[in-house]
Amino acid sequence: MSQNVFLGQSSIWSIYSQPLTVPHLPAPTIERSTQQDHVHKVHEELQQHGILKISLGFPDPGSQYLKQLVLSLHQHCSHQLPISHSASRGWLWDVRPESSSFQTVNHRARSETMEEFPWHTDCSYEEMPPRYFALQVLQHDRFGGGTLSAMNIQRLNESLSPSTQESLMRQEYKINIPKEFTKDPGKQQIIGNLMAIDPESQSCLMRFRRDILTPLTEEASRALEELDESLRCESFSTVHLTSADFPTGTIIIMDNRRWLHARNDVKDPQRHLRRLRWDAIPFPITMKYH
Repeated sequence: MSQNVFLGQSSIWSIYSQPLTVPHLPAPTIERSTQQDHVHKVHEELQQHGILKISLGFPDPGSQYLKQLVLSLHQHCSHQLPISHSASRGWLWDVRPESSSFQTVNHRARSETMEEFPWHTDCSYEEMPPRYFALQVLQHDRFGGGTLSAMNIQRLNESLSPSTQESLMRQEYKINIPKEFTKDPGKQQIIGNLMAIDPESQSCLMRFRRDILTPLTEEASRALEELDESLRCESFSTVHLTSADFPTGTIIIMDNRRWLHARNDVKDPQRHLRRLRWDAIPFPITMKYH
């Protein structure tokens, strides 16, 4: 394992004492979604920072800009095409608590409620989770709820002990597939690692959703306990986007493996986001430990 992964606690604050910020790009017209300078800039920001905010300068209730942008990223920057959300949903998924149309007929997804949604990555239960997801705000929470929080996984990793880092990178965790996201009735869970090191960038990657995880060894259980504690002490690695930061007409794009995200409780039943996920590739399996 590369030496830069295991840094002592004293090094964390010297390297990561600066507050996190979210890069921001304007999209004044829908035509920007096909213009190569804009598309390449989006790609570069995601490569460098793993998170990007885009402000639309025009009404776009059908998310035409977002759909075309992802197609342009596929065409010009080698991103893979979007993935379907479940057996019954296509590329786009409307997230709004007032809707009676849920992910599946009998199972309501956590994000379709008004309850808080703790730290997680999207599709952590997939063998090939999406590298990126985007959220477009069609109606922000007008009553102060629904704050979107994002946590930098590299910074989170540096807060963990070397033994916990190694344990999280072993395939010692059962990950249950939520019923609302089951695509194959014969497959209810996967076994895998929660963290990995990107072989190209050497950055730390993660897949995580606590309520569907079961550690399979004592070491994995202890590692998960330490991770839980670090997630409760996350201020140095986190940004919070309120409705003022994330109003109607805004798109946030996140690298789903380099950032955890969470949401506090929604106060406005008419809050309406639209989600798109793409670039699904296998989650890396790390080297064997002795």
